[in-house]
This record gives sequence, C-alpha cells and structure tokens, in this order.
Amino acid sequence: MTQLLEAYKYQPNLEKRHEQFKSVYEIAPVWLKSEARIEALLFLYFVVLLTQALIEREIRHAMKIRGIDSLPLYPEDRQCRAPSTEAIFLAFQGLQQHRLLRHESIVRTFPPTLNALQTQMLDLLKIPKSLYTTEKN
Repeated sequence: MTQLLEAYKYQPNLEKRHEQFKSVYEIAPVWLKSEARIEALLFLYFVVLLTQALIEREIRHAMKIRGIDSLPLYPEDRQCRAPSTEAIFLAFQGLQQHRLLRHESIVRTFPPTLNALQTQMLDLLKIPKSLYTTEKN
C-alpha cells in the first residue's frame, strides 16, 4: 500500500507532461493512413517529452548541488527557480555561426559568443562550451 501511495504522489508530474502533448505540441487528431505511422509519430513525441524531462532534471539537480536558487531566464532577467526546457532553449535562441567563403571553400569560421548565462547553463548540463565556440572548418 505504501508503494502505491508513493507512486500516486507523482501523478501530477506525469499528467503535466502529458498535458504538454496538447498545449505545447498541439497534438490533435492525425490523419495518417496506417496505425503504425500514428504509433511512430506518437513515439517521437514521447521521446521529445522524455528528453525534455531529462534536461530539466539535469539542470535542476546541478543547481541544487551547487546551491544555485534560480537563473535569470525570464524576460527582464527575472529569476527562474525551476528552468523549463523551453526557457533553456530560448536562452540560446539567436546564436549564429558565420563562415567566410572564398570560391565555395571555407576560409574562416566565426563561432558565436556565449554570454555568462549560456556558459553557466552549459556547465550545469555538462555540455562542453567547445561545442559552440570551437572553430570548425
């Protein structure tokens, strides 16, 4: 009985994730020709939700370990105590890499410049900064 009650305690979290099917991803009736295609599509959405949950879990866990109460992810740099994947991705929106070409060959690559928040989030997620900043030809 104790195990059942402990599992039930997490029901709101599970329902919140499934609610994202309809709100964030706007899942609606699909008109595919076979059940296998519908299953494949819904499986991909499931993988996306799982990935989101893992990203959020990783950053929140790292924040807790390092004693970071919040990150300035909201507009006007307002603090966010429980970063969502969407807010994390929005913080990286607009990063661009530029390439200088001469006769269709790359002469030089100009990687994006990361700000302090982006660098901190990459560190919390254990993602090497070099994935963004290393010049690639």
